[in-house]
Amino acid sequence: MARTSRDIRSANRLTVVQQVVAAGTTSRQRLAVDTGLSLGTVATLVAELTDLGLLTEAGQEDSGGGRPRGLVAADPHGGLLVGVDVAETYVHVDLFDTTLTRLTGAEEALRPLERRPHQVVRHIVSGIGTVLAGTGARVLGVGVSVPGQVDREGGVSVFAPNWNWHDVPLRDLLADHLPLPLHLDNPLRAAMLAELWAGAARGRDDVAVINLGTGVGAGLAFGGTLYRGSSNSAGEWGHTTLVLDGRLCRCGSRGCVEAYVGAPGIMQTLRDLAPTSPLLHPEDQTATLDALAAALAADDPTAAKVVAETARYLGVAVADLVNLLNPEVIVLSSWVADRLGDRLRDEVRAVVAQHALRRPLAATGIVRSPVAGNPVSLGAATLALEGFLTQGR
Repeated sequence: MARTSRDIRSANRLTVVQQVVAAGTTSRQRLAVDTGLSLGTVATLVAELTDLGLLTEAGQEDSGGGRPRGLVAADPHGGLLVGVDVAETYVHVDLFDTTLTRLTGAEEALRPLERRPHQVVRHIVSGIGTVLAGTGARVLGVGVSVPGQVDREGGVSVFAPNWNWHDVPLRDLLADHLPLPLHLDNPLRAAMLAELWAGAARGRDDVAVINLGTGVGAGLAFGGTLYRGSSNSAGEWGHTTLVLDGRLCRCGSRGCVEAYVGAPGIMQTLRDLAPTSPLLHPEDQTATLDALAAALAADDPTAAKVVAETARYLGVAVADLVNLLNPEVIVLSSWVADRLGDRLRDEVRAVVAQHALRRPLAATGIVRSPVAGNPVSLGAATLALEGFLTQGR
C-alpha cells in the first residue's frame, strides 16, 4: 500500500523524536544531518512537536563563529506513556515519561489456569491502575504487547497458542475499562522497537532481536526500520522447523525452534537429562529457570548440560538467521536470556561459528540486550508514542 503524505509526516515526526531522545539534547542542524531531512522540514517538525508538548527548547550551543544554535530536548513533562508486557506467566506494566524514562512499574502473576480473555484483561487493567494511581499528567497512550499473532489495526489477538485464543477482540475488551488510546502488538515487534530506541539496534540497519521466553521469535529490522511483513506476522522464527518429527510444539507442528529453546522446551531438556533433578519445578517455568541459573553459577554439571544442549539447538537456529538475513547484530532478549546470561550467549556464539557461513558471520555480532528493565514494556510504550504522533494533529 502506497504511503500517504500523512504517513510520511507521521514517520518523520517519529524519526525526529527518536533522534532527540537518543541524543538527549541536539540542534535542528544536527537533526537534519542525522535524519536526512531538510533543515526547513526539521524546523517545521520541531515546531509541531513542541506544540504537541513532546519537545522543548534546551538552551544554545556555539556554532563556531556564527549565530548560536538553539538546542531542543524531549520534554519530560509532555505526558505519560504506558507499556504493558503480557506474557504467558505474568502481566508487567511500566510507566514512562516522554523521554522514555521509566517512572514506576507493577507486575502481576498469571496463574496456569488464568488464560481466559476476561482474566487477562483484569490483570492488565489492574496493573495500569496501579502505575497511574496518583498521577495527574495526561496519558498519551497505552501500548499492549500480547503473545502470538496480532492484528494491530483491528486490535485483535488473532492466535495465541498457549492460551488457545482465536480472534479475541482484546482492544475492545480493554476499552470497556480504559478510556485511553490503546495500541496492540506482539513482543517480537515490541522488543525490536526497544532495541531501536535504546539498545543494540540503535544506529544499525539490519538487526534480529531474538525473544527468548515461554514463546520464541525474532523481531526484525531492515534499513533501520521495523519489518512487519504483509500481515504483521514476520518473525515467527520460533515456529520454523529445527528437528524433523521432533518435539510437539504448542503451535501444533513438530520440531519447532521454540520447542527446544523456549522455557517449556528447556524444562523438557532438563527432564530428559535428569528426570528427578531438584532443579525441575514441573508447573513453574520461572522457578525452574531461576534454579537452573543459580546452579549454573555454582558449576552444577546438570545445569551445565542443560544450557549446553539449549545452546546447541539455539546456535543452529541462529546460524540459519545469520545465513538468511546477514544482519549486523543479533540480540538475545527477554527473561530466559536474562536468566542464563553470558554463559548461554557464549555457548551460542561457539555453535553459530560451527554452522554459519564465514562471510556473513564475520559481519554479525551476537549480544545480549543492553536495555535496562523490561524491553518489551519499553517497546510497547514506543508503540503508544507512535500512535500519538500518528493520530496527533
